[in-house]
Amino acid sequence: MDQLEERLNSLEQKFEQLALQISDPSLVADQDRYRQATKSYADLEKTVAKYREYKDVLRQIQDSQALMGDEEFKTMAREEIAALEARRSALIAELRALVLPKDPNDEKNVILEIRAGTGGEEASLFAAELYRMYSRYAERRAWQVEVLTLSSSDLGGIKEVIALINGRRVYSRLKHESGVHRVQRVPATEGSGRIHTSTATVAVLPEADDVQIAINEKDLRVDTFCATGPGGQGVNTTYSAIRITHLPTGLVVQCQDERSQHKNKARALKVLRSRMLDLEIQKQKDAIARDRRSQVGTGERSEKIRTYNFPQNRLTDHRINLTLHRLPEILDGDIDPVLDALQAHNQAEQLKDEVRV
Repeated sequence: MDQLEERLNSLEQKFEQLALQISDPSLVADQDRYRQATKSYADLEKTVAKYREYKDVLRQIQDSQALMGDEEFKTMAREEIAALEARRSALIAELRALVLPKDPNDEKNVILEIRAGTGGEEASLFAAELYRMYSRYAERRAWQVEVLTLSSSDLGGIKEVIALINGRRVYSRLKHESGVHRVQRVPATEGSGRIHTSTATVAVLPEADDVQIAINEKDLRVDTFCATGPGGQGVNTTYSAIRITHLPTGLVVQCQDERSQHKNKARALKVLRSRMLDLEIQKQKDAIARDRRSQVGTGERSEKIRTYNFPQNRLTDHRINLTLHRLPEILDGDIDPVLDALQAHNQAEQLKDEVRV
């Protein structure tokens, strides 16, 4: 909280200086400076009001603590302190969010991509469990999930799934999920009881709109082919499946879930735009990482971010040393405790940078 208070004290001083400036009649004559000052004042008003409320809550806590030595008021003071501490924690969370620069992608829907990694069929089964986990989480938040492309394994696992998740602030909640997820458990097919380690990769891409990412048709190679299903059986006999290659970047996207070639192409372009936007975001992150290493990992897709250990009923997020012993609940979609911890940690790191600036 020290860095946050330091930042808030600085903003409150700036707010008070702006209040003096806009009340100065001589400034009104300079319309450009006056507009700039009033805009800055308005931008800070909510943050400063919350900070003053926070300081008032601290004063109330101190007053209630002073009553703890009096037996007559001790019970009442204890109840007041509990309520005030809860309000204090809520205000800290609000203030953290208010002082940090806004991520322009936080309000966006996301393209979620999950692929089986090392581990053969066990990796495919794990990828399917991860997809179910995110789908169940989406249900809890009343988000909509639309599968864009799906490749299943022979035993009901998932080799690859790409889905669009629509809802309020989806990217804000899921953006730290990208990376390598590792599972440690005894597979059902393992007769000797040995624990196996398998992996799956997750990519969370903000959905790009047409204005953000313009694609020149001349930069695309579009191939059509017959769609096939698990095990090689034909889904249909028409050339409805689409593979699009973006020649400048080498990105390749294919979609075959729809029987309409036109629909498959539209879906593939949606994924392509999001991947291109993600490339731009990664470039920005790389530039920042040259100055400081992000506390929530390096942002590299190859990085192992999390382990799901079934024998120990344990989830460990290696980026923030978070360990939770409630694996069934997490895999059933109760991932808010993990996401909240990641968000708080990332905000704390951003805050350090803001204070240094």
